[in-house]
Amino acid sequence: MARLVHSMIRVLEEARSLDFYRRAFGLEVADRIAFDDFTLIYLRTPYGDFELELTVNAGRAEPYALGEGYGHLAVVVEDLAAERVRMEAEELSPGPLRELLHQGQPMARFFFIADPDGYRIEVLQRFGRFR
Repeated sequence: MARLVHSMIRVLEEARSLDFYRRAFGLEVADRIAFDDFTLIYLRTPYGDFELELTVNAGRAEPYALGEGYGHLAVVVEDLAAERVRMEAEELSPGPLRELLHQGQPMARFFFIADPDGYRIEVLQRFGRFR
């Protein structure tokens, strides 16, 4: 049986990204492995084993092109409105609250936020299939 363990994104500045993910989602460094040409940083919360792997390539000066294939990461929170207010107070620029209906029924309540490199993150209210 397969088990998802991490998702990787390339980031330009380690400190800026660590600060964002800590303040926005409470992610802390679980491991940091430095190589000659790049560094791998694994982030997670105390609530699960899934990790976000940040790759920082040495000597990179230009931001990464996100491409048209990347969509978003998603996180689930207990109180969506409170998290949005908290992120606004942290000056993290969360987007507006939205609701997705399917056949007239609520399917999801969410907002988007972007990290310092432009990666979009969907913040979802814990509800229905999003547990």
